[in-house]
Amino acid sequence: MLELALDARRGSFHLEIDCAFTAEWTVIFGPSGAGKSTLLRLLAGLATAQSGRITLDGRPLTDSKRGVNVRPGRRQISMVSQQPALFPHLSVFRNVSYGIPSLNHAAVIDRVEEMLALVGAEDLIRRRPQDLSGGEAQRVALARALAPMPRLLLLDEPFSALDGAASDALLTRLQAWLNNHDVQTVMATHDATDALATGAEVAMLREGRLTALGPAAKVLAAECERLLGRIGRS
Repeated sequence: MLELALDARRGSFHLEIDCAFTAEWTVIFGPSGAGKSTLLRLLAGLATAQSGRITLDGRPLTDSKRGVNVRPGRRQISMVSQQPALFPHLSVFRNVSYGIPSLNHAAVIDRVEEMLALVGAEDLIRRRPQDLSGGEAQRVALARALAPMPRLLLLDEPFSALDGAASDALLTRLQAWLNNHDVQTVMATHDATDALATGAEVAMLREGRLTALGPAAKVLAAECERLLGRIGRS
């Protein structure tokens, strides 16, 4: 379970949230500028809040000495953003193996191959980032994030470079794998289709405030009606 109470300001934007994400998969849904990426960056330790706390499975992750930030040694957290940010001087194999904890060489190879197969990128293992398409780079970034076997996975619109069919197929495989490996996942999106496809808990975020938290079908009921209306008119 992920519990958070955060108060963070970025210029005129104010994010204030106090809740618990209890489901294995939570989708943060909201329009651009709602604070989705800011929240994920706070959870990942890439940004600092003015006050608050974050706990994962009852264990505090934050340090409040200089604002509230996630302690590097306590993270067990991986994040995938819209921009893959792969190391350009390393091969796909080296990128994916970069964050793997101490394993023997054979185990590292097995882990990298497993992660690349999971995301449908096993044939890219010897390529360099500059030789990858946007969608391929996103797949590799996801494999790199999964390789250390994190306890918490943060996804910020990670499939934006994939077409609908490829994104749906990857999301289905990913959800099954994460559930089997007890990895709690928080994914930010502004696309109701992504939120509904997961069938997970949805946190509705607007203007830095949590306006609803619960099952996707309930929280996104209004969005469902809008989508059904669009289908009916097509």
